[in-house]
Amino acid sequence: MNLRQLLYIREVAHRNLNVSATAMSLHTSQPGVSKQIRLLEGELGTNIFVRSGKHLTSVTPAGKKIIEIAEDILCKTHSIRQVARDSSNENCGPLSVSCTRLQARHTLPPVVKTFMQNFPAVSLRIRQGESRQTAEMLMEGEVDIAVCTEPMNSLSWLLTLPCYRYSTGLVVPHDHPLTQAQTADLTLHDLASFPAIVCSSGPASYSRLQDTCVREGIVLTAACQVEDTDLVKAYVRMGMGVGIVPNLAWDPRQDSDLAYVDTAHLFPLGTVYLGLRRGVFLRSFVYDFIALLASHLTRDLVDEALAMQSCSSIENLLSDISLPACPVGQSSLCQENAAM
Repeated sequence: MNLRQLLYIREVAHRNLNVSATAMSLHTSQPGVSKQIRLLEGELGTNIFVRSGKHLTSVTPAGKKIIEIAEDILCKTHSIRQVARDSSNENCGPLSVSCTRLQARHTLPPVVKTFMQNFPAVSLRIRQGESRQTAEMLMEGEVDIAVCTEPMNSLSWLLTLPCYRYSTGLVVPHDHPLTQAQTADLTLHDLASFPAIVCSSGPASYSRLQDTCVREGIVLTAACQVEDTDLVKAYVRMGMGVGIVPNLAWDPRQDSDLAYVDTAHLFPLGTVYLGLRRGVFLRSFVYDFIALLASHLTRDLVDEALAMQSCSSIENLLSDISLPACPVGQSSLCQENAAM
């Protein structure tokens, strides 16, 4: 048994039993992966995977336990390397963060700026993707931290912690009728009177907005669905409709030609989450990055949460913490956090 074999079975499990995809991701050959898995099964005297011809179809009960232990061993191996790096220079090394485009564009820039000023010798890499992809990067060990607006899969080796809450608002021209009404008096009926421009994915997605409207018996007409919040605002400037965006995407300085209408009372609050892998040694500067992003996630709290296995224990740990609300203009929140 060797670490390479453990890596192969873990990657095969993570990639839906696709040996070809596993070989490609690990820069090796498909026959080589299959051979090493067979050798490991032969040494252990039990099958890890169920086969149909040459294809893997499922994981055996014993295989599930073996893969879970392999995950723990690989994490600890990674931690050994990290400890060695940290002992030689705790303020130098790589840090990878996966996030959605919304976070990369609006949440992280002030955090990254302050972090790099504090740790110029750290090689920071930001990787973008949809929420599902950011979680996958974390699960596969490609990044150290994941930041997204969706809670991650409840897996034993993943920890998800809440950073802060955000609300949903409208972006419209300054002379739009919706700017004339008192914010608290706005209703979904008022919003439904205008064509909406929404994101096709993410926290202000059309499907979620539709769900909210259906519960209230409102029909919301989408003039256009686009890929990101910057496009929403661009189309509002073209006069195509009312833009619906999370408030962390609103920048009062850059968007000064538009007006922001707070509709937090119409839509449920969302949460920005931080994801970490359990069993992985976190270098000192990783804790600093986390604290810049969410000041309540102190090193002691993160370590305590990582040591807990049950969701209820983590919920109890966080129960006394009041999550900060993201104000209009996410950059101001990040600057406040960075100053702490």
